[in-house]
Amino acid sequence: MITVDQLSFHHPHVSAPVVEDVTFRVEQGRLAVLLGPNGSGKTTLFKCIAGLWKPSAGQVRLDGTELLALNYRQRATLLAVVPQDHTPPFPFSVAEAVLMGRAPHVGLYAAPSSVDREVAGEALETVGISHLADCPYTRISGGEQQLVLIARAITQDAPLMLLDEPTSHLDFKNQHKVLELVRRIATDKGLTVLMTLHDPNLASVFADQVIMLKNGRIVSDGQPDSILNEKSLGFLYDVNVGIVANEERRLAYIKSNRLPAVKLAHSSSQ
Repeated sequence: MITVDQLSFHHPHVSAPVVEDVTFRVEQGRLAVLLGPNGSGKTTLFKCIAGLWKPSAGQVRLDGTELLALNYRQRATLLAVVPQDHTPPFPFSVAEAVLMGRAPHVGLYAAPSSVDREVAGEALETVGISHLADCPYTRISGGEQQLVLIARAITQDAPLMLLDEPTSHLDFKNQHKVLELVRRIATDKGLTVLMTLHDPNLASVFADQVIMLKNGRIVSDGQPDSILNEKSLGFLYDVNVGIVANEERRLAYIKSNRLPAVKLAHSSSQ
């Protein structure tokens, strides 16, 4: 379980906080989504939790261990980060990029062991990209690169996974493919997963918990069905939101006189 307690962050020489007094927790095996508009503080909060930026106040604990008090190597055994953008300095092969996830478990001057390579190979199989093992990471598609980063995070063998906008550069099909994969991994491996997203409809489908962030503060926290409604989404994004739903799905949309009415088909094939 990850617990964020009264966390705040100020940029140097700036009086107004970017994130202020943020408190929430995510239970083990659950997938939680940080949802909010641009400039709401999602990425700042994410970087503070990951230990990339030092908060001005507050704590981040994983099962009672204060993450921000650990050094980078210790922290890397407990949390794995999947960044939004990643440009490698060299054209590593996919297998090499995934094997880098074992770095926290390998001695300073040691080479990866056969066990490390086996773990990396299993991660490639888990995300379905074993056939890309020898391909240069820089020559594969954006969706495939995202799968490589997720495989690297799995290889790291950490109980907490943080994903920053994992669908931002993906098409409709690959957005769902990646999120279905992350949700399955969280369930099968009992991981705690925290990710930032822009789309409330994706959060509605894949999240166990949604944490709404606006102007650096949490405005709502709970299960998707209970908090992803017209009132809360309208307040979060400052737009007039409508929701259509049936027994199979829910869809949030921005109301506009220029758009036709939205109707959901009852058939699962549509």
